[in-house]
Amino acid sequence: MNLRETVRRHRVLLISGLSMGLAGAAAKLAQPWMLGRLIEAVALDEPVAWPITFIVVFFLADAALSAGHAYAIGRAGENIVHDARRVLGGRLLRSQISHFSRLEHGDVFARTVSDTSIAGLVIAQAMAQMVSSVLMVAGGIVLMARLDWPLLLTTVGCLGLASGGALLLARQVRIAALRNRERVGAFGSGLQRVLGALTTVKASRAEERETQELARLADRARRSGIRVAGLGSLLTPAMNVGTQLSLAVVISWGMARVATGSLPAADLTAFVMYLFYLVTPLVLLFLSIGQIQQGRAAVQRVTELGTIPQEEDEGEGEGEEPGGKEGAELPRQRREREPAAEPAPAAPAAPAVRFENVSFSYHANAPVLRDVSFTLPRRGLTAIVGASGAGKTTTFQLIERFYRPDSGTIRVAGHDTAALGLAELRSLVGYVEQDTPLLRGTIRENLTYANPGAGETDIARALRLASLEGFVAELPDGLDTELGERGAGLSGGQRQRLAIARTLLQRPEVILLDEVTAHLDSDTEAALRDAMTEAARECAVLAIAHRLSTIVRADRIIVLEEGRVRTVGTHRELIESDEVYRRLAGQQFAAEEAPV
Repeated sequence: MNLRETVRRHRVLLISGLSMGLAGAAAKLAQPWMLGRLIEAVALDEPVAWPITFIVVFFLADAALSAGHAYAIGRAGENIVHDARRVLGGRLLRSQISHFSRLEHGDVFARTVSDTSIAGLVIAQAMAQMVSSVLMVAGGIVLMARLDWPLLLTTVGCLGLASGGALLLARQVRIAALRNRERVGAFGSGLQRVLGALTTVKASRAEERETQELARLADRARRSGIRVAGLGSLLTPAMNVGTQLSLAVVISWGMARVATGSLPAADLTAFVMYLFYLVTPLVLLFLSIGQIQQGRAAVQRVTELGTIPQEEDEGEGEGEEPGGKEGAELPRQRREREPAAEPAPAAPAAPAVRFENVSFSYHANAPVLRDVSFTLPRRGLTAIVGASGAGKTTTFQLIERFYRPDSGTIRVAGHDTAALGLAELRSLVGYVEQDTPLLRGTIRENLTYANPGAGETDIARALRLASLEGFVAELPDGLDTELGERGAGLSGGQRQRLAIARTLLQRPEVILLDEVTAHLDSDTEAALRDAMTEAARECAVLAIAHRLSTIVRADRIIVLEEGRVRTVGTHRELIESDEVYRRLAGQQFAAEEAPV
């Protein structure tokens, strides 16, 4: 993600706002000069109508231009924040799973929400304020030099000492701000950790411990924030000391020179007014520098997150630059109007999935799969079994191309997955995870998530195949029933079947079921097995299964052992011929028959 490009897309608003700010600064600089001329006109008994008119015009122009400047810069800042969040959100959604899983999600949230706000607004507002303040200071110095060089040198000497101290403070502000943003992110990660496992926290009576830990993280963020506030609070007094000292010297020395006649009273009046006019721009200049230092810390964190590696492809909607248009639709609104990706046509008579000598490892010299080969027919239920760590879930993740194999070829519906675009590949594959994550929203929104354009006939068919038709019909709001976080409001089995229905609505070539019956009671498991059987008549179903009741109904069973395919067959064949499968089946039988 390139924040510079994001800013450049809004250069018209920024330049307009900056131009109005500079014009307003010029109008402000003209006011003391015209006031000096008014005093001269009064002293010389000349007409004062024109000086008064110009002063009024400059006052009004300053007010109007300042308002226009604030609005344009504020609007540009909000647009930059909007674009940064949109691009960053797209990049996170398209990031490689292997890299995203290493991030602390609370910190990701803090960077995406609060750091983008700080970065965008500071880039626009503080930078614009700094430019206009520089013009005010530079212009004021030039005009003060025309009035009286000795007074100017005295003023610059006093202000220079204060400015040097303010610059040193600004550097410390940036360092403290970066530490503060990191500690705020750590608090967000800690909060998300416990809220994501709230029932476990309560069941473990760990509320007090976790409250204390959150308080510790919050206190670290508080202390670092106080340091930022403390350092930032010194910027204004540092400049005030310089301006007050210079003001005292200028008035004392200037009045003495007026008394001796070496300095006109009108020039001293104008000089003092310029000095007063310099106070606010100087304070704002160094405040802007301090804000920019804090903003640099936020920009650094946003930029770091924006460099997260992306999945390889993928044509349209890569999540890069969003086009810079204001009022872009929200993702949920886009999903409602965008059609689902068109599946790639299946090759005639090709198996649903084929692994050809596939090897894979998450870490060097630690292979998870070793030279795996198997085929999955176009219809029917295939179970994949094996001890923990045998590579079952990894097999699924390779089919979905969450990871790429180290060697070998994976084909889905006859297509090499390495040559398919991700949208095409994932339109061919439906994936139901073990914990079945559903999203906050209605049942309909969750059901049509992978196929937003699905019609009522297709929705009814998917509900029927997943054995949910009767349940949904009994709900007062039917498909428009609202669900809580992660599908709260449904039982575990209902969430699993809704996930299967969502996958069926996608009409994939193969459905991957990752231990979906692992934690269900027998009645719920029976309903889910019926849904799996119905789904297997429509397409290939590959299920990671631990329950013997699920395994025995499979048309084929693949046995994995230490990352290799040990054997393939039916339950009856494997019970008779394979010792490992016989042991696994015996363990499952003993577990299911054990008294409760």
